[in-house]
Amino acid sequence: MLNAVEFQAKIQNGLIQIPDEYKQEFAEGDDIQVIVLVKKKSFPEKDIIDELTENPVQVNGVLSREEIYSR
Repeated sequence: MLNAVEFQAKIQNGLIQIPDEYKQEFAEGDDIQVIVLVKKKSFPEKDIIDELTENPVQVNGVLSREEIYSR
């Protein structure tokens, strides 16, 4: 039977410290299963403004409002 314990920790010198409140649930030599979920700092994906800045649309002349929105 598996019992799940969840906590957050920081890796220090390659080791994950088990919080004191959970240490009594584990004994030396216990077989355990470890799943590690890492929070990565994410940067926003490129949006339409980024794309247009890098790849501007080339237009010959100036378009009127009617030309821009005509079908």
